[in-house]
Amino acid sequence: MSSANEKLKKIPVYLKKNNLPLPRNYFTVLIEKFFYRHKDKLVFIHIAMFIGFLMLTILPVFLPIPAESSTIFNNFTLFSQFLLWGIWFPFVFASVIFTGRSWCGILCPMGAASEWVNKIGLQRKIPDWLRWEGTPIISFLFVTIWGQTIDVRDQADAIVALFGGTLLLALLIGFFYGKKKRAWCRHVCPIGLLLGVFSRMGAVQFAPKDPHPGGDQYTEKGICPTMIAINRKQESRHCIQCFRCVKPTSPGGLFVRLRKLGDEIIRIREHHPSFAEVLFIFLGTGIALGGFLWLILPEYQTLRQIVGEWFINHEWYWIGENGPRFLMSVHPESRQTYNWLDFFMISGFMLGVMTIVALVLSACTFLSAWIGGQDVKKNFVELGYQFAPVAMLSIIIGLGDKLFSELLQNGVSSGMLASIKATLFIGGILWSIHLGRQLLLRQGVVGVRHWIALTPGVIGSLFIGYAWTPAIFGSFIF
Repeated sequence: MSSANEKLKKIPVYLKKNNLPLPRNYFTVLIEKFFYRHKDKLVFIHIAMFIGFLMLTILPVFLPIPAESSTIFNNFTLFSQFLLWGIWFPFVFASVIFTGRSWCGILCPMGAASEWVNKIGLQRKIPDWLRWEGTPIISFLFVTIWGQTIDVRDQADAIVALFGGTLLLALLIGFFYGKKKRAWCRHVCPIGLLLGVFSRMGAVQFAPKDPHPGGDQYTEKGICPTMIAINRKQESRHCIQCFRCVKPTSPGGLFVRLRKLGDEIIRIREHHPSFAEVLFIFLGTGIALGGFLWLILPEYQTLRQIVGEWFINHEWYWIGENGPRFLMSVHPESRQTYNWLDFFMISGFMLGVMTIVALVLSACTFLSAWIGGQDVKKNFVELGYQFAPVAMLSIIIGLGDKLFSELLQNGVSSGMLASIKATLFIGGILWSIHLGRQLLLRQGVVGVRHWIALTPGVIGSLFIGYAWTPAIFGSFIF
């Protein structure tokens, strides 16, 4: 039998013609061999993650409210919150740059649970309404806003409500739809699309050894749990890297290859660009920004006061009453109680900021595409991806603030943290500008027009960076 290296040499010339490097380094070969050899043991990882997930989310509900002097080192509730929001949240998103969606295929308990239930479920055909590209966008926006109104980062029962509700939905989707598939991971998961979009920037891709022409294709047949026709695979966003399609000694299936960071976005025209993904980048960046700004900006409190007085002046006193706990945080025992005014203000503020950010980025992208000329609609979709790096850094730094606040409480100076955040943001902005420049070059926009067309994208990236300055310095810098 020929060795793995000899088999790898048989990968078609197609890869070379498209400037795709062959996986001839031993590192990727060793990874393939390791996961192929131990693929039957992944179930134990899934079980361990599922048990750990239940402990972190459910156990704090039965524990006393943490005292003001408690820390993550002596209180399990605070420790679980730190693991969820300080470690898991930011590092899962950051991991896609280095390992793709490996979290989804190897570690995620929800995706695994959904697939387990699918084996005993009805296994119906996945309906069109579930396959709609807008479904995961709505899922992400809903969960993000709901998490803010129920105060999911600080209240134990809110964590159970959000993660428990998400798990229940994952189980229901798995029970009803797909046949040995993960319809939840592909079509509904609120962070699946986010991880998928950002994985396009990553250094790891699973590519077909024997690629077939015709472009990326969706299929409910075959071995892939997220419905990828593996021989036509051209993009990273839906691949959860479960390694089921990887067999080192086989001439077929997929193989692991390393690539330059951002390569897929630069070549997005060859990797099935999607308007839904671009829309998600715009909306996701805005909703994350709104979810952070309402917490720290004094202008929000001023606006809340004005709106509240308007309702009172019109004798709509119900606005000051508490609503149901499944919609808003009602925790008098911890001095955290929202009323209907808070519910509508938080939701409205987040949606308002989201709309403003989406409009600004859309205007910048359209202007770049229009200056570039030719097919404006097609160029708009491609150029929208340039904001992926700064969007990812925005979400990581803004919604992963638990990590930075914990570092601040444990001796790291505020100046040092501000420097770290600023460095990350500047890196994200520069990366976005680089992607915008490369995308314009691949669209054939050169010379003076190239630099003019690049300018709106630079403005858009700087706009996002400026909007997030309160996350770095505590307030807007004028």
